[in-house]
Amino acid sequence: MLIGLQNLTFEFGSRLIVEDATWHINPGERIGLIGYNGTGKSTLLKVLVGEYLPAKGSVEKGRDTTIGYLHQDLLSFDTNDSILEVAMGAFEKVKQLEKEIELLGMELEETSDEKLLHDYSDKLHELEMLGGYTIHHRTEEVLQGLGFANEDLTRPYKEFSGGWRMRVLLAKMILQQPDVLLMDEPTNHLDLPSIEWLEKYLRHYQGSVVIVSHDKFFLNRMVNKIVELYQQQLHIYIGDYEYYEREKEVRVELQQKAYENQQDYIRQQEKFVERFKAKASKAAAAQSVMKRLDKIERIENAEIERPNIKINFQVDKQPGRIICELKHISKSFGNIEILRNTSIEIDRGDKIALIGANGKGKSTLLRIVAGTEKYEGLRNWGHNVEESFYAQHQLEALNVNNTILDEMKECGSKKTELELRSLMGCFLFSGDDTDKRIKVLSGGEKARVALAKVIVSKSNFLLLDEPTNHLDMHSVELLADALNKYEGSFLLVSHDRFFISKTANKIWEIVDHEIKEFKGTYLEWVEWKERMAKHQSSKKKEQDNLAKAQEQVNKAQELVAAPVTKNNPNAPINIEREHKKELQKLQRQFQKVEEDIARFNLQKTQIESDLSNPDSYKEANKFSQLEKSYSAVQEQLKTANAQYEQLFEKIMELENNL
Repeated sequence: MLIGLQNLTFEFGSRLIVEDATWHINPGERIGLIGYNGTGKSTLLKVLVGEYLPAKGSVEKGRDTTIGYLHQDLLSFDTNDSILEVAMGAFEKVKQLEKEIELLGMELEETSDEKLLHDYSDKLHELEMLGGYTIHHRTEEVLQGLGFANEDLTRPYKEFSGGWRMRVLLAKMILQQPDVLLMDEPTNHLDLPSIEWLEKYLRHYQGSVVIVSHDKFFLNRMVNKIVELYQQQLHIYIGDYEYYEREKEVRVELQQKAYENQQDYIRQQEKFVERFKAKASKAAAAQSVMKRLDKIERIENAEIERPNIKINFQVDKQPGRIICELKHISKSFGNIEILRNTSIEIDRGDKIALIGANGKGKSTLLRIVAGTEKYEGLRNWGHNVEESFYAQHQLEALNVNNTILDEMKECGSKKTELELRSLMGCFLFSGDDTDKRIKVLSGGEKARVALAKVIVSKSNFLLLDEPTNHLDMHSVELLADALNKYEGSFLLVSHDRFFISKTANKIWEIVDHEIKEFKGTYLEWVEWKERMAKHQSSKKKEQDNLAKAQEQVNKAQELVAAPVTKNNPNAPINIEREHKKELQKLQRQFQKVEEDIARFNLQKTQIESDLSNPDSYKEANKFSQLEKSYSAVQEQLKTANAQYEQLFEKIMELENNL
């Protein structure tokens, strides 16, 4: 065991977070710590690292166990150092050794003391064992994996926004390689490529990892154990998140049956007591039954208690066919080009996910569509379109001094106070909660207020920038269900692959400063990208083979053009003539096969081009025909290449005999 809880009870003020909990973190484990918003997951991590002390029980930790703890409070750190220097702070021991070696080197220049020389040699060896000569390269590799460009590495840390700062601190923690890595919502500030990089890195991480996350895809790929904080208890499941969902359903069903059976038994025994407690002959038996009922350990009702946000998007007006049309849009920030002469259209019924790496301009494009960002080109709004924009900075845009009710009154819904209080009840703000000031709310609570402001607008077009940040998994599912039922259109930016896969019917991606559209779901897009990657790889292989074949052809043509020398000058003239005739025949066949290969390659390239066009996937028959044609031309190429090799060998053999 590296670290763990033993019969631990923790209270935060008057609120009980966990009671009599035992949990051990062992080497090599990948653990997902889950629970609804407000249950105390982040608090439990702070108990593990010793920031909070338990009311009862203990936190047990191995003497040499090292812990890395990534959390949002780290963002208060600030410095003028470059991000490379901040991340390299992970190697404090190596840096100290380098200073000591430098000092010893200076002393050795002035003296030839043998002891100093031994110390110098030992420290050089220790530096090598710690990988000291590679720390610069390793730090750059991790920072680049998390999305930083080469030119960013020397920029001051203080120039970066909160999300990018968190990446630098994540890089530093990864490079420290602690025995246990505790990560609180690590994917909140990462784009999809960075999340995928982090997944690959953590899979090969030597230590144990505990992750608090609402990202189902991330948890399913990363964890082999789930620890659920539910009703002040820790419930442990050995498996990934999907296993947890299935197993919890089975556990709840079994508990519910056991509860119902026990309730039936209790009712029967109580009837017996009620019937016979007044009869002298049965009074002793009734008394015995009552004692037995008092001692029985009651099974809890298995009904799952969870905070259900009631999200119901309403549409006031139906828009025309076109929601928004972008024509020849260009956008740059100084020398950084985001969009270049790109055009696209949003139609009624479109539910679009805009995905891609950070820095590609997703939020900028969202603001262009919303009309809050300057740009070059034309943006035409459709008929009767009423939009509502949930921006990434929406939480910061809330007036922190307002109460929840005041904030809702200011969004122009024209609803009465009673109607607004009722609406906020759907978002888990009941009774006096609506009189709380925004500044005292948690991140999840602020997100619910911001979402409520979007919903109350009754818009028929939504622009959503990272709407799932700060929401727990259950709330993410409820939001996805609500968007599926939503009669309007939307354009959203999200890094949550589960959420995208459940909501979008189109995928947008900014590639080479242009908006590329894929008509289909996220999973279909992933499948298409993988297929295209295979086609590109196969195409490159074919081109390499073609280049090699051409090289062989050139050599053969050189041999044909060269003067013929006889191996046996005394050979009969008629045999030589026959050889020449055979050679000419083979050369004609060789030329024809060459032409066939060129023709087949041209056909193959054309089919690959058609396959790379998303429109080819709209019609099942067309796609099926393309796949058949592709298989056929590959087979023809294979046969022609085999003939080519055979003819080439025969020509070479005849050339050598002439």
